[in-house]
Amino acid sequence: MLTKNQQKFLLNLARVTITTALGKSSVNIKCPEDKIYHTKTGGFVTLHKKGQLRGCIGYIIAYKSLFETIQDMAKAAAFEDPRFSPLKKSELDDIEIEISVLSNLIPVKSIDEIKVGRDGLLMKNSFTSGLLLPQVAIEWNWDRDEFLSQTCRKAGMYEDCWKNPETEIFRFTAEVFSESNE
Repeated sequence: MLTKNQQKFLLNLARVTITTALGKSSVNIKCPEDKIYHTKTGGFVTLHKKGQLRGCIGYIIAYKSLFETIQDMAKAAAFEDPRFSPLKKSELDDIEIEISVLSNLIPVKSIDEIKVGRDGLLMKNSFTSGLLLPQVAIEWNWDRDEFLSQTCRKAGMYEDCWKNPETEIFRFTAEVFSESNE
């Protein structure tokens, strides 16, 4: 669990990273000595503009430090999400940043293991995969079956792909916090 100060630091890191990339700042934040920032972890940065999704990209697997993950994903969410045009300077003040720090992936043996609100899902079948963060099911008021179906759709597979024995299902938890929670 991250402390409130650690969460605040990471949110600031994401905002400064985006602001600097837009050329509105030249601040360079150094990574603190605190071990948590050097721990390899998966994570997502989500941008909302006036309550609507404006970008969301992350690392599913922990292969960079938390500090690097948040920097990389802040830039990616702002400028590389293929669903949106790159963020403009004029939008910066309307953006709210949300961070999801992921646990390791846990293979699902039975869908009864999945708890809506606690778990995010990753579906994989052959070369296709899709992921939904835990908060998405809550935001859309989905039950477990709908969450599974929507994750299949996100992966570009048929809605009941989760019933196919060749589809791998993984769950994970996420520590989610945003600028609106401060």
